[in-house]
Amino acid sequence: MDQQLGTFVVSAALAYDEIVQRILISSMPVSTETCPQCGGSGWKTIPATTAKPQSVTRCECRIGNWSERLLKKASIPARYGHCTLTNYEVDERLHPSLNTARLRAERFVEDYPVNTTGPLFIGPVGVGKTHLAVGVIRALIEQKRISCLFVDYRELLKQIQNSYNPSVQATELEILKPVFEAEVLLLDELGAVKPTEWVWDTVSLVLNTRYNDKRTTIITTNFPDEPPAGTQGEPGDKFAARRAMREETLGDRIGERMRSRLQEMCRVVKLEGQDYRPTARRQRH
Repeated sequence: MDQQLGTFVVSAALAYDEIVQRILISSMPVSTETCPQCGGSGWKTIPATTAKPQSVTRCECRIGNWSERLLKKASIPARYGHCTLTNYEVDERLHPSLNTARLRAERFVEDYPVNTTGPLFIGPVGVGKTHLAVGVIRALIEQKRISCLFVDYRELLKQIQNSYNPSVQATELEILKPVFEAEVLLLDELGAVKPTEWVWDTVSLVLNTRYNDKRTTIITTNFPDEPPAGTQGEPGDKFAARRAMREETLGDRIGERMRSRLQEMCRVVKLEGQDYRPTARRQRH
């Protein structure tokens, strides 16, 4: 009986693997090399013992291949191709919030998919928000084989606008489909485009669709997580000061309704510090 059960489990696993492979990587080249451990099936058989029936487990060769393919599908820009959580180096004596942010990013990876509320990395230019966010999706891919997608907010809006040109073959739906369907989406530089009604409508469509489908979204932004200047209930002196400084908030850039929605979709991770990139460039030269 145990032997029959084990044979059934192996057959079911092989069938499952074939289906997933076709869906996940149908557009990608598959290695022609045959693994000596699994014979190319992607599964290794664990012989039955007196305590346990025969079972199967993922072969190391397939785990590696999946990671490589998922990393390619994630569309991480070459500039951030080196970014991991382990090589995010900060001087925690000067900027303790940066070390805290890294620890929270690592914890999110550990807890996923039990916790699917993505981090919202907020901070000034050059503190490593995108580095951390890319490190998170890379870790999810390599450690848990989660399908992720990197999307630059500015580039996404540009592509959608270009799709309205009759000479462009891609449609708006074709551009947004992978954004809607990615298990984990990294939306970089949210709010970087000057707000218009069309921008707000597009942001609403993306965030609401992912919210309703209960999909994880990781976000980076340079704008503080505060309501728009002049929002009802804001103290007059604070509004006057903001107007004088011309400081824009996330509410200004994406609208208060979507900023409020992000409170349900993400957990804020604040990063504080100076732009480390000029220093890094000097050290390389």
